[in-house]
Amino acid sequence: MRPTTVGVIGIGRIGRMHTENLVHAIPDAYVKAVVSRRQVDPAWADALGIPVRSTNADKILQDPEIEGVVITAPSGFHVELIRRAAAAGKHIFCEKPVAFEPEPIEQARAAAASAGVKLQVGFNRRFDPSLLKMWQGVKAGAVGEIHHLRVTNRDPKAPPIEFVKRSGGLFFDFAIHDFDTIRFLSGSEIVELFAVGAVLVDPEIGKAGDVDTAVITVRLASGALGVIDCSRQTNYGYDQRFEVFGSKGSIVVENTTPTTVVSSSKGGVVADKPHENFVGRYREAFIAELSAFVAAVREGSPVRVGAEDALAAVKAAAAAKTSHLEHRPVRLSEDVQRSSGGQRR
Repeated sequence: MRPTTVGVIGIGRIGRMHTENLVHAIPDAYVKAVVSRRQVDPAWADALGIPVRSTNADKILQDPEIEGVVITAPSGFHVELIRRAAAAGKHIFCEKPVAFEPEPIEQARAAAASAGVKLQVGFNRRFDPSLLKMWQGVKAGAVGEIHHLRVTNRDPKAPPIEFVKRSGGLFFDFAIHDFDTIRFLSGSEIVELFAVGAVLVDPEIGKAGDVDTAVITVRLASGALGVIDCSRQTNYGYDQRFEVFGSKGSIVVENTTPTTVVSSSKGGVVADKPHENFVGRYREAFIAELSAFVAAVREGSPVRVGAEDALAAVKAAAAAKTSHLEHRPVRLSEDVQRSSGGQRR
């Protein structure tokens, strides 16, 4: 069976990583074309064997050989690209967040459904081997009735201010993974949350209208509670830890490290720090999510994470921003969906 032909739109850091994973780690995929607003590095594309490079997305969308499109352009372009890809009959993988408000996500979902194409969203943690094993244990009843979930999400180094300004902010760009993780692990919806944010890492982040540190408590439809703590900078690596606690016990996922070497001496016990960035920590997950997308296209099977998951996570992010700005708990049933700019409808 011939490989599934795909194109990648957006060749920034994430786009390059996804492209390289498709070429090197997913034999069922063939990357025919890459598109970027800036000229694609010809040496990079040559080394990967990608014949078509362009600054025009139509090079991918109008190519009848291309079956799937991987969208890694900036978030503000996602919905329009999804619409165009769906109209062209292409199956779609789109990085998160699909949009910063629920309505455009609904439009993207409707466009894909109307065209009969698949739309997978890049919540890569659902494909991480450790979190998958945790989820399987929870599903099997290992912790009993869930009482509490904990998610720690801390970046090693604060991002550039220009990225902060266009990212949608901590709740939409960063904690959005945490909201999805809580939903995924618990199998329950977030019904209420309370978010407290602060600027403790870089004053420039505050001047850009964002926060760099946050604690978010959530209440689930099941009655379980959760705590998410976020920071834009650790100085010791990419801190990613998880716990599900229940009536029978708990399951914990600790940080992974580049090696498992531990050196012990009179001076102390020394081990590797956590991975330096998300690329190292979630390398297997990034490969697995694209492999699953390609398999869904080839086999006609449903995607494992879709627009409905993007919609739920963005509603939670909007509620978290409202909670932070208004210093109060927010129920997701309230009409408080907001853009990244924090404007109330």
